[in-house]
Amino acid sequence: MALHHLLQEVARIYDPTGVASAERPDCALLWGVEGLNGLPLPEGCSAVGYAGKGNMARVPWIGVFREDVNTDPKKGLYLAYLFDADRKTVTLSLQQGVSEAAKPQHYGTGRKLHDYLKKRGTPYRLALPPRLASDWQDGVSLDSASLGWRPRAYEHADIAARRYALANLPHEEELAQHLAEAVVLLSHAAAVDRCFADVEFPTVEEPTAFYAGGPTVPDGGKPGTFQPGSSDGYWVTVQGGRERRTRDHERLVAEFAAHAAACSYEPINTSIGYRDLILRAEGSSIEWLVEAKQISPGGHRASVRQAVAQLYEYRHQYYRLAEAPREDPHLLAVFSAPIGSFGPYLETLGIAAVWPTGDDPVSWGGTHTAIAWGLVPNA
Repeated sequence: MALHHLLQEVARIYDPTGVASAERPDCALLWGVEGLNGLPLPEGCSAVGYAGKGNMARVPWIGVFREDVNTDPKKGLYLAYLFDADRKTVTLSLQQGVSEAAKPQHYGTGRKLHDYLKKRGTPYRLALPPRLASDWQDGVSLDSASLGWRPRAYEHADIAARRYALANLPHEEELAQHLAEAVVLLSHAAAVDRCFADVEFPTVEEPTAFYAGGPTVPDGGKPGTFQPGSSDGYWVTVQGGRERRTRDHERLVAEFAAHAAACSYEPINTSIGYRDLILRAEGSSIEWLVEAKQISPGGHRASVRQAVAQLYEYRHQYYRLAEAPREDPHLLAVFSAPIGSFGPYLETLGIAAVWPTGDDPVSWGGTHTAIAWGLVPNA
């Protein structure tokens, strides 16, 4: 069965009332999706239809799983064709599993869950290739106000989405192309889990960990890979004293590293001493030295000054004073918010700058050098 026909047929015959049963044509259709031939599933993917257990689901959906990423919709990343309450639209969404997070011992089924899913989705969105993700910002709208907690959670669990009017579905070839794009987005989002483990969002009441850090290998040692930093606050020892860093700093580093990986850079933060991050790119012998700064209200000037000082110091310490002097790195400052006129100023010092855009960012802004490096799309 073609995907185009399957979506239209589900919308035509599905009845959300009553009890789910294999005797019902709508249940039989959805539960039989796993065995259908002819669906344009990319290699390594499988599809499953959902109509509810016990009572019929108010929102039917068809899940698409990349089997080397996740096959459990309760807590992992997956793709879903979600039908709205009237089955007039269907949305292909990159989803976060909601069932595990909604357990009473975690976030429940209300506002806490919605806030968690929104925050949890940010690193995933930042890991998406910007040019591709720009076409996947429809969001999920299921008219869920009267449908119960789960459809509302689907709306907040969305990472990237395309919505279709069922009366005017694209042809099969276009649907297949969009599904292939969605699998690419899924793969990039899954890299966040592989690189950064399970990024949680602790509350301010949680205890702060203190870390008197230091280089993990002598200067000139071989850098490692990227590993997530703790999301707790902590202290680091740097030349000239100790510096307080917050959980927001580590989150900013992790989100930018995911974005850089989506732009074909290799992010590294293990065995690199006090540096926040270095980037490498295929075909380049020069590293990118990255310093991340959280900007507090009114603190733009101070954050810019700190970034300049640390980038210059680390360049001197790790590249010019190393046992085997190395080629000077490219310098890149990552800020948590736009820096206005300080961007051109940093460019005069040979430092590029980037920052996330929007309250719930899916892309990054930055200076012209960052655009030239492919880290910021050319507006």
